[in-house]
Formats: sequence, C-alpha cells, structure tokens
Amino acid sequence: MKATPAPVLYGGLIAAIAVLSGLSLMAGKVWVPWSAWTTLDDPRWAIIFELRAPRTLLGIAVGAALAASGAALQGYTRNPLADPAILGVSSMAALGAVLTLYLGVQNPWLLPAAAMAGAVIGVVFLLVVAGETANLSGFILGGMVLNIFAQAGIALAMNLAPNPWAVTEIIDWLMGSLADRSYQDLRLAAPFIIAGIGLLLWTGRALDALTLGETGARALGVDIGRTRLLLAIGVALAAGASVAVTGVIGFVGLVTAHLLRPLVGSRPGALLLPSALAGAAIVLAADILVRLTPAAAEVKLAVAMAVLGGPFFLGLLIAQRRRVA
Repeated sequence: MKATPAPVLYGGLIAAIAVLSGLSLMAGKVWVPWSAWTTLDDPRWAIIFELRAPRTLLGIAVGAALAASGAALQGYTRNPLADPAILGVSSMAALGAVLTLYLGVQNPWLLPAAAMAGAVIGVVFLLVVAGETANLSGFILGGMVLNIFAQAGIALAMNLAPNPWAVTEIIDWLMGSLADRSYQDLRLAAPFIIAGIGLLLWTGRALDALTLGETGARALGVDIGRTRLLLAIGVALAAGASVAVTGVIGFVGLVTAHLLRPLVGSRPGALLLPSALAGAAIVLAADILVRLTPAAAEVKLAVAMAVLGGPFFLGLLIAQRRRVA
C-alpha cells in the first residue's frame, strides 16, 4: 500500500488531537458546553482549567510516550508484537514505583526515578534477548519473565504492606487512570517524556538501517551499542515517567503502530513521530469514553485499553503464527 503523504498524515493527526482535546475539556459527568466558554465568570471554568486541562495534557503526553516507545521497540526488535506493557517494561516500571509507595517515601521525584530505573532494567533485559534471538517466542518469553518477576514483587509488597491504606493506594495506582491528575503530575512527567521521545526519534535512522540486520546496519555506519543505549534510555524515560503518574496502561504502543503502519510504510524510523501523535489521540479518545460510561464509578483507563487491546493482540498473535507456519 502506498504511504500517505506526510502533510496529509500529520495534518489529520494534529486535527484529531485538537478535536479530541476540545471534547476532553467538555466531556464528563458534568458537561461543559461551548456556551460556558464565552462567559468568563461561569463557575464551570474551574472544571475546565483545574480538572480537565491537566488531565487532557497528561493524556496527550502519556499517549505519545507509550506509542513512540512501542514503535521504537518494534523497530529495533523487528517484532510487530513489541510493546512496553506486553514485554514487561511497564510492569518493571510499576514495580519500581510500587516500592516507593510501599516504603512511604514522601519525595515526589523519587517515584518517577524508581519507575524509570525499573524500566531501564526491563529494556536492557529485552535488548539482550533481542541480540541473541530474533524469533517471536524469544521476545514473548522474555516479556513473560519480566511480567512474572514484576507481578511477584508487586504482590509481595502488597502482602507485606504495613497498613491497609498502603495496599489500597497501591491497588488504586496500579489500575492506570488519568482521573484526578493535576498540574503537579504533568510537571513531574512531561520533561522526562519529552526527553525520552526526543531520544527515540534520534534513533530513527538506525532503526531503518537495522531492517537489514545488525551486520548490514554496521556496514552503513550505525553504532549498534549507541543505538541500544539511546533506545534503553528513551523508552525508560518515556514509559517510566508515564507509568509513574498514571499507572500501567497497556496496548497503546501495540495498537497504534499497527494502525499506522499501512499509512506510513515499512520504515521503522518514519513510524515514530506519527505513532506519538496517534497515540496521543487514542489515549484521549479512550479517556473520553471511560468518562461517559453509565456507571457510578468511572471505569479505569487501563481496563478500557485492555478490553480493546486484548483481542487486538490475540488477533495479531494468531496472524503471526500463521505466517511462521
């Protein structure tokens, strides 16, 4: 399929983000119609700027971070099923963050630092696996190992938690959501997410060269070790900072990359920036939907993404196995 012209693709994605951002500022249990925007003394302005605006901006940042991380991991491993959540990177970031919650650490910067440290460990482990095997089973098994280890650590922290309030806090945080997030969360995560996405975009040329294999990439002058380092730090910053403020939200990178690949083409580097933009739009759309569910309590964003992404992942796995067979 012929790739969509860049101006059309980028223009469409930016327009989608703009429209969804407007809807995100309006939608919720209390709707804020356009008429309220024209009256400066309308009390609903507080809902827009104190509650909806930070949630919307954080949704854009987190969606872009997770989608760019997924596209970069897929490009490096040459595996279309790579995703920070599926391969255990998000779980390792969650383990680092949960340990700070378990210990009751009050420093607001220590939680994202611990989450990013956990993500680094996860990415390094996966890149070592990717260097030794390029088959589907190797990546899936590597992700299973990370997920099992992280879930065991999280369960142990919950089991040994000093009080029930700590357990409740950990459970509520693990069920990823954008609800009740503030400008403080945005200030905490945005610098790391921007830096992480920047590093991932920097690896674009190397990811394109790696489609020829590591030997071919080296022949084109690509430093494989440097690319691994940039990828590890970029995914750790982007995915780790996202997990630190929202909890684990899965399938964003997986779904986004596959939806865009027919429009972008086969070059992994060309997929990175469009994936970041589309990921922002997908998370915004999903967050709007969870606010509109007819329930007393708001459905968690991670639950909604799992409901959408689980069947999508299963379909891709079946299709991949058929190709291998």
